[in-house]
Amino acid sequence: MSIQLSSLTATQLRRAADLKGKIDALNKKLASIFGAPAPTSAKARGKRKMSVSARAKIAAAQKRRWAKVKGAKPAAKAVKKRKMSAAAKAKISAAAKARWAKIKAKGKKSL
Repeated sequence: MSIQLSSLTATQLRRAADLKGKIDALNKKLASIFGAPAPTSAKARGKRKMSVSARAKIAAAQKRRWAKVKGAKPAAKAVKKRKMSAAAKAKISAAAKARWAKIKAKGKKSL
């Protein structure tokens, strides 16, 4: 029986879902009659619980892994910051003042 789901109509899909539900219910009844435990789904079991100590071990292991990754990188070179001498600053300032003096002499208020 090779039927593709994409070829079924919505009504057919609903009927199939209803039949599946009935089959599951009948399987549970049969299992209870014969004394076998009914199959449980993952949702029925609930969430797994983890002890505090297990969680702490996992967290510590993860921290060690990150420390290895971060420690393996080469240290960045310290770049020495350049400093401008007082004479150079005065020279640039004088040039800027001269430039603005020319502009203001022409009657302009902006470049």
